[in-house]
Amino acid sequence: MTRRTTLFTFGLMLLPWMLAPAAAQQATSYDNADFDLTAASVTHMVDLDLLVFEQQVAGTAGRTTPRARGQLDGAPVLGYVFPTTLPPTAAGFSQTDGTLALAVTSHPDFDDTPLWDENRDGNFGNDGVTWHTHWVVLVPDTRVPGGLSVKAFTKADAVVLPPTNPGMPMYMDSPGYAVTTRAQALRVIVPVSRLWIGEGAPAFRYDAVTCYMEVSAPAAGDAHAADRDKPMLGVYEVFDVLSGSLTLPYTVGRR
Repeated sequence: MTRRTTLFTFGLMLLPWMLAPAAAQQATSYDNADFDLTAASVTHMVDLDLLVFEQQVAGTAGRTTPRARGQLDGAPVLGYVFPTTLPPTAAGFSQTDGTLALAVTSHPDFDDTPLWDENRDGNFGNDGVTWHTHWVVLVPDTRVPGGLSVKAFTKADAVVLPPTNPGMPMYMDSPGYAVTTRAQALRVIVPVSRLWIGEGAPAFRYDAVTCYMEVSAPAAGDAHAADRDKPMLGVYEVFDVLSGSLTLPYTVGRR
């Protein structure tokens, strides 16, 4: 593997991201060619007004999925992630510090897309293992070896979430964008009309990351998830970073 890292620290306004060594590394055995990035792109299909997010890997995109743990606490999550320079408001969140990322995830222990039936079997609550999309706001977090987590909030916070959010106390949305995996390529189709970015062609910078995450489930009635020993959803292992340093150097193409 190349371009590997285990701990992130953010620079001014969380961008650009910088690499730093970690004292500990969570061994997961998921680190294989299916997460070894070779290329990525975000292309604006002008005639259709669609954005196509794509990651290319050395192995087979989406072939490796997590082994079920059998419970929510400690549940494994694998992800292909696009950190972007888009503001959180572009995905429908209230303004907040952090980095807006489009994450494509798989997790067999729970389903966090209650509006969508990704495996098309008529059951809307059994397809967490099927690769699906989330908008998330990422923040630095020293509680986990990967140095990042999805930003959590308490009930007292004045937070606005997109109407398609899964009802968790995190800056997370479940927008239901179409995901395809074919050979070495994983692709996501995002209608520009679903983004709050104003008029004109979409323009932002991005990077590509593959990683292993875990859930730390709060106890019933816990209103202070942000203060727990572990984040609700944290990055425990980064498999690959396309740019090598998370500087988000790539720009949107046109077709």
